[in-house]
Amino acid sequence: MFQLTIAERDEVAAFCGHLKNIKYSRELPLAFSEHGALMLANVLNSQRAVEVSIFVMRAFVRLREMLGTHKDLARKLDELEKHVRDHDGHIQTLFEAIRQLMAPPASKQRKIGFNPSEE
Repeated sequence: MFQLTIAERDEVAAFCGHLKNIKYSRELPLAFSEHGALMLANVLNSQRAVEVSIFVMRAFVRLREMLGTHKDLARKLDELEKHVRDHDGHIQTLFEAIRQLMAPPASKQRKIGFNPSEE
């Protein structure tokens, strides 16, 4: 069992609607780690305690799976960002080349008529 920090308490209150009242508590709440919940379940011997401990263990397993999924997603997002960053330079070069092609060429034609400065 451990005590939550102020930031952790506020985050729990923000994400868990039924726990929003802990945000205004003067004392920081206590929480169980996964191993602490398992040890508590071993001490309690009622049918209800067994059901709750199974529910808590399933919640921890699901949380661990979600974290693993988010790590994979974060890794893939980083790879995609790297590819896009590499492609940004190439795309910028293409745009510059297109702008150069769109620009009118410099006029090298001589003006028609008599120009006294030319011989």
